[in-house]
Amino acid sequence: MKKLIFCLLVLAHAGAATPTDSLENLLQSARGADRVKVMNELFRAHINSDPVKALEYTREALILAESIGDERGMGACYNNLGVAYRNQGALDLALANYMKSLEIYNRLQYPEGIATTKNNIANIYSLKKNYAHALEYFEQSHQGFVALGATQQIIGSMNNLGNLHSDLQLYDKAITYYLEAWKMSEKQPVPFTDPLTNIGNLYYRQGNYQRAADYYLRALDIVRKQNDRNSELSILANMGELFVKASQPAPAQRYLDEALALSAELNTKLFLPQILKSMAANYANLGNMKDAYEALLKYDAVREKIYGEESSRRIAQMDVALNLKEKEEEIASLQISNRNKTLQLRNTQFIITTAVMGIIAAVAVFNLFYTKRQRRPKKPASV
Repeated sequence: MKKLIFCLLVLAHAGAATPTDSLENLLQSARGADRVKVMNELFRAHINSDPVKALEYTREALILAESIGDERGMGACYNNLGVAYRNQGALDLALANYMKSLEIYNRLQYPEGIATTKNNIANIYSLKKNYAHALEYFEQSHQGFVALGATQQIIGSMNNLGNLHSDLQLYDKAITYYLEAWKMSEKQPVPFTDPLTNIGNLYYRQGNYQRAADYYLRALDIVRKQNDRNSELSILANMGELFVKASQPAPAQRYLDEALALSAELNTKLFLPQILKSMAANYANLGNMKDAYEALLKYDAVREKIYGEESSRRIAQMDVALNLKEKEEEIASLQISNRNKTLQLRNTQFIITTAVMGIIAAVAVFNLFYTKRQRRPKKPASV
């Protein structure tokens, strides 16, 4: 059962995203860093409905940002590329781009960018079941958003912390995060439905299929109204898997076929292993062993590509590189601090030495003057 995780995009402008038509109009006259911002906003506007077009915008934005030296724009582009690659199931490419984004934001000391990218890095570790690293980055990200008072991002990070605790089978803690996230989300102009879907996932894992379906359908209705097609795809895949488990092959196949078609339309491979595995099980339930076998072969191939050893090896290499980079920055900071302390100590020593030498010189002059006076012949007293 695929949990919905919250991938964050760095806001190019404060406030809510501008409607697509307005952004297209702005793009015609925007230049330089402003043009980079608009193209990154267009990525945000299209990522859930037309991910191919979204990817084109952020790639073009990155080329422009690099040519004009717009570092904050580059950070946003790399983060957005990471989101796009993650949705396609290219987890190692996603992590590589997130790491580039984090490096830039750390250099700029940009708190929102740092918190956003750490959340997305944590998502990759969670997908790869590296829960220790995932928890570390999720908590750092959540603390960053709390410090910023960023309500929408706080909702998303609580949803992700709920996912992590669910993976660790700490279900009471998970449901607390989900319910708090949904409570906050309901008050927003555009509700964020992932907590609803993930509550459904918890009921599914506990075998309460009716309650799970209720939450899925509630979330599905909302995301369809929002035209959030990535979330729609996830929920369709979950509904298909649920009906397979409930031994209802007809609705199961209907949902899985719809999910498979939407996955192809969006060019999104992340949910394919779940869809194909559920299809194989459903064909087997129907006694169609040939189709079950073919679906299982496709499942193995897709799953290996997304979660296999090669992808894990690349992510491990990037993890080492990231840790080394952080250590180098710590060492550089300590070296600067030590150099400053050394300069301060040398300055203090110089001042003290100068003062002592001055005192010694003054004493020497006084002694010389005093000695000369002692040697001068005394006048005889008058009588």
